[in-house]
Amino acid sequence: MDRWPGGRPADTEGIDLRRPNSARMYDYYLGGSTNFEADREAADRALAANPDVVPSIRANRGFLGRVVRYLVDQGIDQFLDLGSGIPTAGNVHDIAHRLDPAVRVVYVDNEPVTVAHARQLITDVKQVEIVDADLRDPETVFERAEETRLLDFSRPLGLLMVSVLNFIEDDAEVAELVRRYVAQLAPGSYLAVSHSTAQWLAPETAARIAELYRDVNPPSYWRSPEQIGRLFAGMELVPPGVVAPSHWRPEAEPQLPPERIVYRAGLARIGDPA
Repeated sequence: MDRWPGGRPADTEGIDLRRPNSARMYDYYLGGSTNFEADREAADRALAANPDVVPSIRANRGFLGRVVRYLVDQGIDQFLDLGSGIPTAGNVHDIAHRLDPAVRVVYVDNEPVTVAHARQLITDVKQVEIVDADLRDPETVFERAEETRLLDFSRPLGLLMVSVLNFIEDDAEVAELVRRYVAQLAPGSYLAVSHSTAQWLAPETAARIAELYRDVNPPSYWRSPEQIGRLFAGMELVPPGVVAPSHWRPEAEPQLPPERIVYRAGLARIGDPA
């Protein structure tokens, strides 16, 4: 059974919805309604393997919110959100506009259902657009983002890679993509990254979840905290550095110890070219 507020987007007709999708599973974990039966069934299997998936996802969403608030406080008034998923309540523009309605946000995703529904949700929202592009093609991402006329890449912005690099298998490709994006940003910009890790999971639990996510579109992959930390090479990490997302500048006592959170996250300032 479909659960789409306002009706299923017409642009999704003809898309095979029998294969679960990571963005819609994420929406389901957060208690959203923009998902399908296949997404819910796959998410429930992941939860059966590790019930800490939901608090980890929610910790990740909390990290995103605190990063956006921190950056707006630092004077950042434009954001590029890669692999944004469905911009429901608690997403970037929702948070930023509470502090400054003039903040501009460009979301980027290439999953047809996600893009179609996102366009429905932000139709009447000022200063916000979503573009259909693959984050593995930075040139196209920047080109389509510029076409929105919302972002000025000669000025600092917040580049958000929250729970998206884990959908790329090759370690060298991930590092190179981060380098290419950062190279295009003005000094004073910031990069936020969160990424899944199996560092503290029991081997059998990690194997079960990894196997499940190989059948999801797109598949997801683990990386170690050390690998995640190296993505910020040459940048100035904002304290407390790369930590469990629930422990990044928390506004309340985290509910779970860091080893039960299957993500690591950080924020860094991009300085002048060496």
